[in-house]
Amino acid sequence: QVQLVESGGGLVQPGGSLRLSCATSGIIFSMYAMGWYRQAPGKQRELVAHITRGGSTNYADSVKDRFTISRDNAKNTVYLQMNSLKPEDTAVYYCNAKIMNSDYWGQGTQVTVSS
Repeated sequence: QVQLVESGGGLVQPGGSLRLSCATSGIIFSMYAMGWYRQAPGKQRELVAHITRGGSTNYADSVKDRFTISRDNAKNTVYLQMNSLKPEDTAVYYCNAKIMNSDYWGQGTQVTVSS
């Protein structure tokens, strides 16, 4: 059974930082690309960052140079380091794995950027 569990969200002031984690189980983690998505109220879910199994990364333009995605295959975990946070980064952040043409999602973690 595939499970993805996000953690690390919370309330942070503009300019602050947060580190999200997504712990996985039920998959051979090192074999799959992983992604972080977010969904703000009234908006569609959007891709924030993606990392291939080889460690290549890409980012949404809105988060480039502020967010960093990484993975630890020994811990079956993918991370999202978020710096210089802005109010427009407020959203529920979801971890994603695409396995055999199926999408698997975590439950999401709320990130709120506000003074």
